Amino acid sequence: MTKARLLRLSVVLVSIFMILLIIVYWDNVGTAHFYLHTSFSRPRSPGAITAGEDWEALPDVDEFLAKLLSSSLKQNSSIPRKTEQLLVQGSNKPVVSHLEENVRGYDWSTHKDRNSLDQEKLQVERQRTLREFCANSSFTFPTKERSFDDIPNYELNHLIVDDRHGIIYCYVPKVACTNWKRVMIVLSESLLDQGVPYRNPLDIPREHVHNTSTHLTFNKFWRRYGKFSRHLMKIKLKKYTKFLFVRDPFVRLISAFRSKFELENEEFYRRFAIPMLKLYSNHTNLPTSVSEAFGAGLKVSFSDFIQYLLDPRTEKMTPFNEHWRQVYRLCHPCQIDYDFIGKLETLDEDAAYLLQLLKVDRLLRFPPSYRNRTASSWEDNWFAKIPLAWRQQLYKLYEADFVLFGYPKPENLLKD
Repeated sequence: MTKARLLRLSVVLVSIFMILLIIVYWDNVGTAHFYLHTSFSRPRSPGAITAGEDWEALPDVDEFLAKLLSSSLKQNSSIPRKTEQLLVQGSNKPVVSHLEENVRGYDWSTHKDRNSLDQEKLQVERQRTLREFCANSSFTFPTKERSFDDIPNYELNHLIVDDRHGIIYCYVPKVACTNWKRVMIVLSESLLDQGVPYRNPLDIPREHVHNTSTHLTFNKFWRRYGKFSRHLMKIKLKKYTKFLFVRDPFVRLISAFRSKFELENEEFYRRFAIPMLKLYSNHTNLPTSVSEAFGAGLKVSFSDFIQYLLDPRTEKMTPFNEHWRQVYRLCHPCQIDYDFIGKLETLDEDAAYLLQLLKVDRLLRFPPSYRNRTASSWEDNWFAKIPLAWRQQLYKLYEADFVLFGYPKPENLLKD
């Protein structure tokens, strides 16, 4: 009789201990709520996660975490969210405080005269192209064959997560990423202004937009979730809506050069311009500040920049800066099944369609485009003084981005 009582007592104590353990654990990861407000995550219909839904293929740990997160969703699904209570009206004028924005300005036209695109068919075609070339064994490029588990955490720093709406955005610099980051801040309420979440994306100061502490990214999961981080990443990738925006690779390079080396940028001058001027223009005793250098007429040329990209020593010293790193290295499109692929060339239409699909178009509007955006028609002039052999090497360096995202090969730049 005594043994039976001790056994029952032991069971009760163990159960209490497990419950306390789960409570303590969930207190540490309680930000991971699944608010699935999207309408096109494949292959499931939208809605909250239900117990037993599509988890059979997941490992035991994944199943445990999924059920735990599902339970949390049910408990929190009735919590009102301030971002859903207001229709944000765009400001009449942008808040412009950054040099680049002063130089380039904004385009506030409505673009009503543009032909509407069949967005659904466009997405099908873009995703089909991407999947076909990812599966094509005859088309190879570095890192293509590795699995998601093979990607180190530091290479997942471009995947921004919004747990409130079930969205993952992979940002690509020079592809409207500043404004998309602003949108993600508004949706996730990750940044407050005098204790109140921002409502209008353009109200968010640029310096806060690019502050890494502002966003929850995949590379931060290990610090927050420990050994469960990869399991949680996979669950979110499976259930959340994932999107990215891309751009013609050569035009993106021109845009990166314009903003980082034609404007006075102290950081890029010290880190990149000084070495380029020394290596490729044979300059010595360079000024220590960018303003002094510009005053003396010492600027990196586009030819210097291309030489830097093609120089084998560049990657050996440090990986490409994110502003000119290939998209396949930033967003891993063959390892992550993106639900939406936007393009800068059709930014206004794509952005409006995406916000509708995410069911957040009543909460905010995508900020307007820049005036004087770097155009494809500029390529011939920019590359006119670049030797043909360099252009061909540069294409091979960025070929995967051209092919995966359906950009035509720039034949006119690659032939005599």
